[in-house]
Formats: sequence, structure tokens, C-alpha cells
Amino acid sequence: MLIRKPGDILPSDITPPEIYRERRRFMQGMGVLAAGAVLGATRDARAGAKLAGVRASAYKLDEERTSFKDATTYNNFYEFGTGKADPAASAGSLKTRPWTVTVEGEVGRPRTYDIEELLKLAPLEERVYRLRCVEGWSMVIPWVGFPMHEIIRRAAPTGNARYVEFVTLNDPRQIPGLRSHVLDWPYVEGLRMDEAMHPLTLLAVGMYGEVLPNQNGAPIRLVVPWKYGFKSAKSIVRIRFVEKQPLTAWMRATPSEYGFYSNVNPEVDHPRWSQAKERRIGEFFKRDTLIFNGYGSQVAQMYRGMDLKKYF
Repeated sequence: MLIRKPGDILPSDITPPEIYRERRRFMQGMGVLAAGAVLGATRDARAGAKLAGVRASAYKLDEERTSFKDATTYNNFYEFGTGKADPAASAGSLKTRPWTVTVEGEVGRPRTYDIEELLKLAPLEERVYRLRCVEGWSMVIPWVGFPMHEIIRRAAPTGNARYVEFVTLNDPRQIPGLRSHVLDWPYVEGLRMDEAMHPLTLLAVGMYGEVLPNQNGAPIRLVVPWKYGFKSAKSIVRIRFVEKQPLTAWMRATPSEYGFYSNVNPEVDHPRWSQAKERRIGEFFKRDTLIFNGYGSQVAQMYRGMDLKKYF
């Protein structure tokens, strides 16, 4: 029998510790939530509430959906901690009402929306999308929301608006992780205008037919399914239309590892691991990573003629 020593094992071959520790960490997280309830840091009363009037969408996949439990307890949301179980354990401190989203910058009709207005801005629909994260794991999630272009159309961007910048909540009283120095807060992300206008780009307010849980980016988040998950900003408070490419949070932190486009591309490795394979949460074996996360037929034309290794 061949026994592989630690030095023989590639980092990409190691099952992420969070997977085999998930159950224990989840139970620990439940203890934190229970303590939080005693201290008054309870979850929003809307958590778990069904969203009414959600219509079916043509954007669905013939793939098994990730379980609700996995999708809500295995998260990247560094504002609430860097561990995958940290957001579920800590996000109860986030208060999602009242909540406003300001639309500003190079637009003819700037305005501030209350979250209740946004819930009625356009018909809500369920879209089942793949989510691929840069660390090498993936999920299939039924999001509920409306296309980003609904806000863009109402904002009437000027000819100077070439990019859309998304800024997330920056309130350490509600989000304790903002006191850390993991990133330069607030979290900022951005899209090129045609990416933001694309029919696949979604502003999500729910998942699995329910109100979006805090740990998944409540009350409103971006979902861009052909890009790595960190491009999909959570808990958005500001949408800015700008002329220059935004300096995003991860580009500011480590520009050699996280480029502006961040399209899912199995041929462009992260400096510290391959992106050729991914592990779907709930499965043991890895599967091949798909170019543009499998959405190439819908989005590849936007990048025709671009060097996708240079503009990663």
C-alpha cells in the first residue's frame, strides 16, 4: 500500500478542512446564535419567510440543487468572519430593516430606494444558477430576484457611465468583522456596463423561495453566475455609475490574484492552485470546471477579441 506523505500531496488534492469540520462548526454556530438571542442579537424576523408572487423563469438548470442547509451554512462573507461557518453563526447582528439602496453617479435619474420599493420594482422570479467560488467549490442555488437592468433602465445612465460600482454596508456595530483588517472596507465590486445590463445579472432578494438569509447577503445582493462568487457583492447599500473602472476590494488587497473580470476560466489558474477542477458541495469527487461556469453561450460574445488570460 502506498502511503502519501504530506509533502507529496498537492494543496488542490486536499479536501477543504471546512467540509469535514462543517457539522461540528455548524453545531458550534448554533450555540453562538442561541447565545446571541439571549443578548438581543437575534435574526431578522423575516428570515425563513416565504416570498409571494414569485414566477418561474427560463433560467433553470437540469442539475441537482445544493441543499438549503449547505447553501446557508457554508458561505464566504468575510465581513462576518473568514471561516465558512462564521457567517451563519454571526450574521444575526445584521439589521435588514430599515434599509436603503442609493443609485448615483453618471445617471440622469439618481434616487434612493427603500428595500420595500425594490421588492416591488419588477416581478420577482426564481433563477437556478451555478455558483463557482475561487477556492474551488461550487453550488447550484435557486435565487429569487429581478434583473439588474431594471434598475439601470430607471436610472438613465449618461454617456459617461462605463462601469457600475457596488458598495456594501460598512457598519461595525452590525458587522463585527469590519473591525478586522482582512480587507479595506467597505467591500466594493464592479462590472462593466454591458455585464451589468446582461439578462443573467440578477439582484437577489431571496433564495429557495424564502427571504434572503443574512449570511447569504440580505436584504439584497448581486448574482453574476459566469463569474467567481466574490464578484457578487452582498448587502448592497450603494450602486454607482462611473466612467473609470472601479478598484474593487480584492483587487486592492491582492491584484495579482484577483482581477477585475474574474470570469470562471479553467485555463487561468489562481497563483496558488489550479482552477481546472471544482468540488460541488455535497459531492465527494471533483468535476471539470466549465468556461464561464457553463454560461459561455450567453456571455462569451461580450469578451470576443479579449485576452482572457491577461484580463483575468
